[in-house]
Amino acid sequence: MINPGRQAQLLFSLICVLAITTVVAAKGAADSRTAASAPASNSLRELIPPKYQKRYEEWKTEFLATDIGKAQWEMYASHPRLVLTITIGGKNAEGAGTGGYKWNDKGELVAATIMLGERLDSGYPSAVYYPVMNALEPFESRQLIGGSVLAATKIAHEFGHVMKISSTSQELYNLQVKLVPTYNKIFLSNGYNVNDPRLGEIATKIGGNPVEIWEDREYWGEANAMLYLKDRVEKEKFHCRLFGKIKRAVEEYAKDYEQRFAEIAKEQGAMYTCGWK
Repeated sequence: MINPGRQAQLLFSLICVLAITTVVAAKGAADSRTAASAPASNSLRELIPPKYQKRYEEWKTEFLATDIGKAQWEMYASHPRLVLTITIGGKNAEGAGTGGYKWNDKGELVAATIMLGERLDSGYPSAVYYPVMNALEPFESRQLIGGSVLAATKIAHEFGHVMKISSTSQELYNLQVKLVPTYNKIFLSNGYNVNDPRLGEIATKIGGNPVEIWEDREYWGEANAMLYLKDRVEKEKFHCRLFGKIKRAVEEYAKDYEQRFAEIAKEQGAMYTCGWK
């Protein structure tokens, strides 16, 4: 299993430094705009079909109502190199996905696309891999939050994917794309023997087995979703109950990644007092 400890600290630091730096640099301008506003940009492209425009604006407004949401949005809107496209469509109506990655000759990520589902404000994924998004369900059913918060949390999750891939080399990413199907084919044909030396060799090359790689990416998305929710519900009376639910899910299903979420909680004072020790 990939040891997330040191990696967690490094990527979390990257997320926070980029976000905080952008907030400070843009504070004067941001204060003069409404929460729903965002700078026009060729770096962040919103390709939204007209029939989804109204709901998309509601989700976007919710995301931009937080400091972390505004910071990350503005970071990509003013990015000197990366073009991030956001659109709505696809078969996963209640989910989202990120792909379309491209790198330049220097190995820098220059393009990515976030595809949002048309019913992004509905549907709660399993707590097993999505402890943050799943934790919102009882709070919406009690009408403490609305569907737009769920949608904005899913957007934050996808932004986390972009940040993770930004720190991944093109060579490693392409190698994973190439060798994961090979790994799976061997695994299915050898009687599900994870100790097959061929599988060990592939895992060494690509940074883990396919499940570990997928888990790592999803938990980075959830880490960024947790940063968003920290801002969104910090002053709500139920914030400790919400983060307590997240903590229990992480402990039960993602023990190997607990440090990743604990680092965020530790950095965010109030959350740390809710039981993240």
